[in-house]
Parts: sequence; structure tokens; C-alpha cells
Amino acid sequence: MKRFSVIGPLSVFMACCMWHASGMAQEKPLWEVGLGIATVHFPAYRGAVETGNQVLPMPYVVYRGDFFKADKDGARAVLFDSDLFEVNLSVAASPPASSSNVKVRRDMHDLRSSLELGPSVDVKLWHSSGHDAALKLFVPVRAAFTLERNPQDIGWQFTPRIALDVNNPLGWRGWTLGTVAGPIYGSKAQHAYFYGVKPEYSHVDRPAFDAKAGYAGVQLLSALWTRLPSCWVGGFVRYDNLRGAVFENSPLVTRKSGYSGGVAVSWIFGQSSQRVPVD
Repeated sequence: MKRFSVIGPLSVFMACCMWHASGMAQEKPLWEVGLGIATVHFPAYRGAVETGNQVLPMPYVVYRGDFFKADKDGARAVLFDSDLFEVNLSVAASPPASSSNVKVRRDMHDLRSSLELGPSVDVKLWHSSGHDAALKLFVPVRAAFTLERNPQDIGWQFTPRIALDVNNPLGWRGWTLGTVAGPIYGSKAQHAYFYGVKPEYSHVDRPAFDAKAGYAGVQLLSALWTRLPSCWVGGFVRYDNLRGAVFENSPLVTRKSGYSGGVAVSWIFGQSSQRVPVD
């Protein structure tokens, strides 16, 4: 698999890496922008044996508004915020996959880039006395649709996860280590789009498969990043395990577990003169 979308890999970087190490409340620019490069290694889709490497543009965007935010927790609209939890509008995305490049999908429809939108309840579980470590629970439910001229509804995903951020890990001043882990659940339409095989596409080596709703495996992601005076540097590694998933026996699942990852650097070339308090 050689073709990748900018949306999928960069959503991982921007949702899981883009944050400045922080302590108590301090003032920072309302917005910051930059641009760099990223190199990523990803499977064609979760459960595919085909993988690819790609060098991509890496935008850096941080916005610290009261309602709209773009930071380590992703780009989102804050619908409610308190000392204990937030209610956000969350966003996620996935890259396309050409069926001609995936052996078990030959002669089937291509997988389009998809976008997911929905509410997320983010619970602040714990933080250390010096704010050097924080633990959160994210509970998002997102509807998914393909990105094409006539978008297709491809169901929904429920992805509760625990996130732990640690500033200055192992004494590395200015660095942050973030780890996110949790199960994935999806609707029948979501699983049918990626793993279902209709009778007209079946043959002796690819039997028909009727995908069901339910458990879709577990995912763990760790990222390490730092903000230098004029640039941002980060990297991540992600582990997927599909054992026990309701579509585990689909003929389109050729790998039950696997790793992906990447590194990136972005040079910050602009920021606002307006500054806002940030925890």
C-alpha cells in the first residue's frame, strides 16, 4: 500500500502530540501556526498486512480560544467546561486505501478518506500537585462519513480511552510523554464498510462475510514531543490489537495486531500578539 492521505497520519500527530508542556496557569499566544514535515508508517487500514511509508507536510496549529481549541486533545469546540469535565465536539479522520494495492481487497470498492464528528465527554480524573502529570478519561461517540462528492454514511464509533500526560519524563526538561489507551466499538455499518464482503465480491479465497456491530479491538498510542523556541518536534508509536473483534474472522483481516508510527518537525513562523491564560 503506497497511497496515504494527509488527513489520517496528521490527525494522529495533531490530536495526540500538539501541546506545550505546562504547569500552573500562564499566559501564551492566542494562536500559533507553523509548517514542517512528517514521515509516517501506517497500514492500509486496521487489520491489513500491507503498509507504506510516506513523507508528508506537517502543519502546526494551536488555538486557545474559549469556545474553539486546537491543542494536544485535538481540534474541537468546547460546549461545556468545569473543573471536573468538558463536553466537546470531537473530530477524527482516516486515510484512503486503494483496493488494487491490497491483495485481499482486489476488485472491491476503494476505501475513501473518512471524517468522524460527534460529542465527547472529557473527564479530568487526576493531576499531580505540581501539574507535571495528568490523567483524563475521554468518552467520544462520533458519526462517520466518507469524504467524496456524494458522502456515504458509514456508521459510528465509540472509543473510550484513558490518557496520561507526563511533563519532563526521565528528567528531560521541556519534553512531554503522552499515552492513550482504550477499546474501540463500532456500528454494523462501520464494520461492514471496512471488513464486510458482499456475495457479489466473494470467491473461494474470499468468502462472504456479514460484519456485526460491537467490539473492534484495542489501541494504545504513545507520543513524545517538545516545543523549542522556533520549532516543535515530536513522534509517536501506535499499537493495534484486533483479537476478539467482531470482524476478526473477516477475510479482509490479514493481521491481528501491528504497529505504526512516525516523527515530525514543524517550524513556527507566526503567533498572535494577544495572550491568554492557559493551565
